[in-house]
Amino acid sequence: MEHYEIVEQALIFIEDRLDQPLSLNYVAQASHMSKFYFHRLFSAIMGCSLNHYVLSRRLNASLSLIQAGHLSMTDIAYGLGFGTPSSFTRAFNRQYGTTPSSMNTSQSPLLPVPIPTIVRRPIKNIHGDVVADFTLMEMTPLRLSGIVFEVDLATDYETTIRSHTNLLIQEIGRSFRGPCYVVYSNCQPDSTRFNVICGVPLDIQIEKPFFFTVDVPQLFCAKFKYSGDLLEIGNVLKSDYARFLKVSRQETGDSHIELIQHFEDIHDLGSTYHIFAPIKKLPIDTDEE
Repeated sequence: MEHYEIVEQALIFIEDRLDQPLSLNYVAQASHMSKFYFHRLFSAIMGCSLNHYVLSRRLNASLSLIQAGHLSMTDIAYGLGFGTPSSFTRAFNRQYGTTPSSMNTSQSPLLPVPIPTIVRRPIKNIHGDVVADFTLMEMTPLRLSGIVFEVDLATDYETTIRSHTNLLIQEIGRSFRGPCYVVYSNCQPDSTRFNVICGVPLDIQIEKPFFFTVDVPQLFCAKFKYSGDLLEIGNVLKSDYARFLKVSRQETGDSHIELIQHFEDIHDLGSTYHIFAPIKKLPIDTDEE
């Protein structure tokens, strides 16, 4: 069984038992793994500890119970494994920015969310730490022709990227079957806004506003591989990259380029893809256990 399948089954196991004690040892045994390795695997795949995840799902389950109005807050708190009603209220406020008792008077009711989808990617074991698999490599210089725009990762950036990709396809022709690169650059400190070029490795001139041919310089990068929809990867990539830097003892690069996404097929942004993150070229020790 693949590692992501183990975690997927664990998420279902947890969701069916939110009214029961869910210790690390209990969930690990149900997954037929040692609690030590399961802890590392779960944290690497989900980007948080098991306890943090269980707490968030219990609070998520409480939304439907509160809105149904059949149980008191005390019954909901104890039914979902909180030690006291006050501990439930504090946790609820931390996660949702409001109190459970305010739910019924809110004009914008909070809605429960389904079990999160696992972002599928290979993993590796480095000195006992589980991290997303990576390769350190030199990315050769690349000339891209495409459309330049700006995105804000705090808003609906997925729609922005898809719409500009469609504009690029209209210009190069739908018969083009090849890779697509999305290059993020020039993010200012404490900002979520990036300059972006969505381009193809062709040297062509498109005489329209916002269409340019640019040269991406040679970069030393950490290369990651994912499957699924990269435009929805969000915090998973952030967690994977932070864990990679810590475990591999690498440092972010000095390039104005923050990130490069490489799709095998411009017509399929949900295919297998690679992420290139510029880093400094430092001596490393990444022997696997």
